[in-house]
Amino acid sequence: MSASEVTAEVTVVHINLSDIHSIPQEEVHISLELNKVDYEVERKKSLQARYYFGIIFLIMNFVAWFFRDYGQRFIPWLHYIKVCGIKGDGCYHSLGVLRVSLGCYIFFSVMFLSTVKTRKLFEGQNSWHSGWWELKSVLLVVSMALPFFFPSQIIQIYGEIARIGAGIFLLLQLVSVVHFITWWNKYWIPNEERKQRCFLGLFMSTLFYVASICGVVYMYTTYASRSSCSLNIFFITWTAILLAVMLVVSLHSKVNRGLLSSGIMASYIVFLCWCAIRSEPATLRCETKDQEKRNGGWITILGFLIAIFAIVMAAFSTGIDSKCFQFSKDKVKDEDSIPYNYGFFHIVFSLGAMYFAMLFISWDLNNSARKWSIDVGWASTWVKIINEWFAATIYIWMLISPVVRQNKVMDSDGTMQQTPDSSMA
Repeated sequence: MSASEVTAEVTVVHINLSDIHSIPQEEVHISLELNKVDYEVERKKSLQARYYFGIIFLIMNFVAWFFRDYGQRFIPWLHYIKVCGIKGDGCYHSLGVLRVSLGCYIFFSVMFLSTVKTRKLFEGQNSWHSGWWELKSVLLVVSMALPFFFPSQIIQIYGEIARIGAGIFLLLQLVSVVHFITWWNKYWIPNEERKQRCFLGLFMSTLFYVASICGVVYMYTTYASRSSCSLNIFFITWTAILLAVMLVVSLHSKVNRGLLSSGIMASYIVFLCWCAIRSEPATLRCETKDQEKRNGGWITILGFLIAIFAIVMAAFSTGIDSKCFQFSKDKVKDEDSIPYNYGFFHIVFSLGAMYFAMLFISWDLNNSARKWSIDVGWASTWVKIINEWFAATIYIWMLISPVVRQNKVMDSDGTMQQTPDSSMA
């Protein structure tokens, strides 16, 4: 065999080998592109599923309200169910709300148990979370019907447990709000590249504080115009003191957190104080006569609807905010990772079911609420006031805790330095 023939054969072999290697690389590249498309489709389905669950939760709120206010009028045949009693009182009013709440809790608890371990988009649990809506509709109907066959004693026990669950929901919501305020404050921190953002942050912090002060003045003139309104005067005065404390601590040289985060928190606690006073029984509420005349009819209905949508938004925003409840550092998410924690999302909605039950019955298991009323009564008032004080306490501790920890570290370092010196002496 001549040298030219050998060279030609080697060249042909080299070309064939290069073709063999190039084909798999092209196929792998195409496969990766297809996977990216599939991941995006699955991620989009997962994000859309959040809104479907939010709509389900909203519908459950309206169903609970319907059973409380109009169940006895439009569903009189419920008294044929043995556990509802002769007149059906065991399935209307407060007990009706608790039964609907328990059904909603069962539904979201099943969703929690079936999706809590989901981590990747192509796992079977992800398909169950984002799809299979026909089967989930059947599960929802069964979950809602089941509590109407439970004895009233079990429903009363659930009501006592729901108070605790609603308290946990409020705590989770509070942590989520504080986390959002912290994030927003960091976003508007001034630096050389964001001078415009610095100016806007200063403007917004001023706006929040002006709104807070106006809110305090409004509450004084509307709900504490008489000296006999001593409880309202106490609530509003203590809120004003908390505003001043948060302002002073935020501007302290060792803390130096600026005014934006404290301004947002100030507006939040003023809002909680206003909600607490509004939750006082109407017969005992210290309002001016003009205000009492305006607080009727469509304003009551509008306030009721706003309150329901606020419940749904609170559950939704807290459910998708699982990052602020992580105690370890964020893990790097892969391309096929789920966009949010399904288990946490569903457990928040299950606690939210307990929360809306407490609002509809005003935290009183034997409450007979007026139509179109929500979260009215002394129990509701004190729950909101305690929530306000707790929110302010957590925020103030969040401001001073870095300084306290730093002082402890410096004290421990100083003690360690003194120990060798004393031993040498």
